[in-house]
Amino acid sequence: MGSGGFGSTISGSASSSNGESSGWIIAFGIISTIGSISAGILNQNDYARFARRPKDAVWGQVISFPFYAIVCSVIGILVTAATQERYGGAMWNLPTLLSAVIENGGSRSRAAAFFGGAALVISQIGVNVPGNSLAGGFDMAATFPQYINIRRGAYITALLSIACNPWKLVNTATTFLAVLSSYSVFLGPMTGLMISSYFVINKRKIKVDDLFVGDSSSIYWYTCGLDWRAAVAWVCGTVPSLPGFVAYVSPGISVPTGLTHLYYICFLSGLAISAVVYCTFHLLFPATAVRDFVSTAPPAPVLMREYRERWDGVGTESDQKA
Repeated sequence: MGSGGFGSTISGSASSSNGESSGWIIAFGIISTIGSISAGILNQNDYARFARRPKDAVWGQVISFPFYAIVCSVIGILVTAATQERYGGAMWNLPTLLSAVIENGGSRSRAAAFFGGAALVISQIGVNVPGNSLAGGFDMAATFPQYINIRRGAYITALLSIACNPWKLVNTATTFLAVLSSYSVFLGPMTGLMISSYFVINKRKIKVDDLFVGDSSSIYWYTCGLDWRAAVAWVCGTVPSLPGFVAYVSPGISVPTGLTHLYYICFLSGLAISAVVYCTFHLLFPATAVRDFVSTAPPAPVLMREYRERWDGVGTESDQKA
């Protein structure tokens, strides 16, 4: 820290440039954090489906994610506060901080910056390859199984991400945070659709065989292969947050305070709106095949065990012990 100690990041009082109350700023900070991991929230089923038992996926996330998320966040805040007085300002961007270490230190500082940069590269690869490339590979392999496997799909996703990466959006920390928080606007409603579909509409009863049938014989074919209820519900969950999002990214645009506050909680509001609209549509305009299967299928735990025995060759616990 040097003689200056911790900077105002720790000791300063809460303030807002636009006059917002601390409560709304805290809420927006939470939703911004959720937005930065919303892609992982949406894609976690790509990995959870490989768990041997459903509770394995639950415990792995309940224990590991809060611990690492809190520890990493606290370390980031403390490091920024500790270097604020030494380098003349709060440096939240890690590459900028490493550059300042090199410029203001000696050989030891340069060595520390090297290892810090190497760790940053490894961490970014470790986060983005499983979280994005592999997830894209899973989806492409499921969509075009005749032509693409998971590895090819991952390579294609990696190449496309370089071509379409919005470089200007990650040029500054402020814009980058705005982009991260905006993920909640679009992915929150998708998460609401997945949750309501699995727990409310399907009641955890999935006809696994029909998931791999791409024609009208599948109960999940809906209308020409599209569940229009989901599309409409996603739009209903996304649109209310768009005015506040536009105003946040472009400060010159002014919108009512209520719309700004709605954007501050966009993940929660979008998730709730889409879930309610989706369930309402299925109540008013039910998918007959899905409804009939859910009403006649055995309880969810029994159905899951039957499919595991059929597809994975995994018997009951009593069978395994025998």
